[in-house]
Amino acid sequence: MTTNEKEPVTEQRNERSARLDQMSIREILDLIQAEDSTVAASVQKAIPQIERAVAGIAERMKRGGRLYYIGAGTSGRLGVLDASECPPTFGVDSSLVQGIIAGGEKAITNAVENAEDDMEAGARDIARHVTAADAVVGIAASGRTPYVLGAVREAGRIGALTVGLSCNSGTELSAAAACAIEVPVGPEVVTGSTRMKAGTAQKMVLNMISTTVMIQLGKVYGNLMVNVQATNSKLQDRVVRIIAEATGAERAEAEKLSREAGGDARIAILMHKFAIGRPEALSALERAKDHFGEALRSLGEQRSGNVESFPE
Repeated sequence: MTTNEKEPVTEQRNERSARLDQMSIREILDLIQAEDSTVAASVQKAIPQIERAVAGIAERMKRGGRLYYIGAGTSGRLGVLDASECPPTFGVDSSLVQGIIAGGEKAITNAVENAEDDMEAGARDIARHVTAADAVVGIAASGRTPYVLGAVREAGRIGALTVGLSCNSGTELSAAAACAIEVPVGPEVVTGSTRMKAGTAQKMVLNMISTTVMIQLGKVYGNLMVNVQATNSKLQDRVVRIIAEATGAERAEAEKLSREAGGDARIAILMHKFAIGRPEALSALERAKDHFGEALRSLGEQRSGNVESFPE
């Protein structure tokens, strides 16, 4: 059987897994792992493309724009997942990073037939949410999903920054987007099952995009999640540990600072470093538009002309 060269590589047959149904459990697992191990190298090659996209997205968001992910099937679910993890991790409003999936919320847990084939629906979903101030990341393993193409083209027409994330080379999505990120991962172990290597690659890139953008927006101090929302006992304990790490305070003092700061590690750290009360720390954050590093620098300059560095 010959391979259809018109098909995206992600849809083609992987000769290494041609006898997959005859392999032992160990052989299957070894093969899947071997194929997955190639994904990181493919992502590494795309770092210059990712860097360009992140710089553009961060610039939009610094000016008040929002980030939208849009995709169908696995790609759409990964976008929704990444967006949903930004508020608890980085303490941002849920409207700042949003995921849109073909077929709507139902499609997050159930397949919606033909939703990915509707180019006009993608354009409508974007027009309903996006402005020229925003950034839109279209996600499609094949790079040719009609719903995503319609969305990215409409976002570009509106004036939003457009990014296309695909797992093939020279895709229609790349041509439609201002910033193209291509992570060719080759044929899947199970032919066409792009939830596997392609999904892994997409998850890695989305992690890189959202994390790096949030760092640029001042949501991380050193490598500490100072914006984390203390919504359960585990996260409340993490906030205390973050305060202790950032200030050098003993556990008991860090717990006291956390209580006084209302569970906000940023406020607690500023209170400790500059011997100020909660209102003054909160005011400094507001002036810095919630950029923790800027608030830290501003208070340091006001008091001594020096900015305290992150503790060793």
